Amino acid sequence: MHVPDGFIDAPTSAVTAVVAAGALAVSLRGARRELDERTAPLAGLVAAFIFAVQMLNFPVAGGTSGHLLGGALAAILVGPYTAVLCVSVVLLMQGVLFADGGLTALGVNITDMAIVTTVVSYAVFRGLLAVLPRKRRSVTVASFVAALVSVPAAAVAFTLIYAVGGTTDVSLGKVATAMIGVHVLIGIGEAVITALTVGAVIAVRPDLVHGARGLHQRLRLRVDGVLVDAPAPAAPVAARTSRRTLWVTGLVTSLVLAGFVSFYASASPDGLEKVAHDKGIDAKAEKHAASGSPLADYGVKDVKDARLSGGLAGVIGVGVTVVAGSAVFWAVRRRRTDAVSPANTAV
Repeated sequence: MHVPDGFIDAPTSAVTAVVAAGALAVSLRGARRELDERTAPLAGLVAAFIFAVQMLNFPVAGGTSGHLLGGALAAILVGPYTAVLCVSVVLLMQGVLFADGGLTALGVNITDMAIVTTVVSYAVFRGLLAVLPRKRRSVTVASFVAALVSVPAAAVAFTLIYAVGGTTDVSLGKVATAMIGVHVLIGIGEAVITALTVGAVIAVRPDLVHGARGLHQRLRLRVDGVLVDAPAPAAPVAARTSRRTLWVTGLVTSLVLAGFVSFYASASPDGLEKVAHDKGIDAKAEKHAASGSPLADYGVKDVKDARLSGGLAGVIGVGVTVVAGSAVFWAVRRRRTDAVSPANTAV
């Protein structure tokens, strides 16, 4: 759903850029409350993992493919504010280095793929957890549904943005029907990937999953006919794996997905590309400003072997994204640390 330059007119693109900038400012402040010394490294890894999995287009139907958007996954793992930053870092890396998603359309893409997917998915996720049993399985089920809903929600958002600032004269009804229809199917893939990933992390380190905090209810005992809270355990249950092991495993997985598995991804156009071509939305698409990048189109310039070129580009992308994401989240965590330092808490 990466919107290229030329799909949306300049005034609408400018408005979405302002919306995106405001959301990023709010998210930077909110992420200070979500990130600590344990979860900040995970946030950088989540950004890199989303970049890697977005390279894995899966076939949907009728010569169309789809890929992970990642808003739901990031929101559940590291929190909604941090999730907006995670997906935005990915979109920035893709637009600047890989010519994927227009630079003038960056505000559109952040609004659609980072803000809408995160807000919608996290609202659905929290709503479901409020009525489901407070168990780990409920987190996985809620993750599946939240991710499923987030993708057609993004399709609706694009349709509304196109209705305001589309550069071609195409029936809005046709655009809406085609976009929502294909992205419901893509949402199934998003839901499966999100639920499997959240389930895998929560199985080994539930304490690091933002959406699983406060999951277990305190045991209550009946004493003299009155229910009272049982004492908390003397020590927390030992984690199945260390944070370092989890981080290294996640990074290696991301590198393998982007550097090797991506070669076998579907070559069919994704949902937006297919709809744009079929309905004529792409009639005024513009050449990407970064089309001359040595990594444009997820290949390394002058490397002739397609497998090697794509694999190297994927590995470079994961590396750059994890470094950029980690730097952002380290800075956010440091601001939080400074804000609660003794010098700042004096009355």
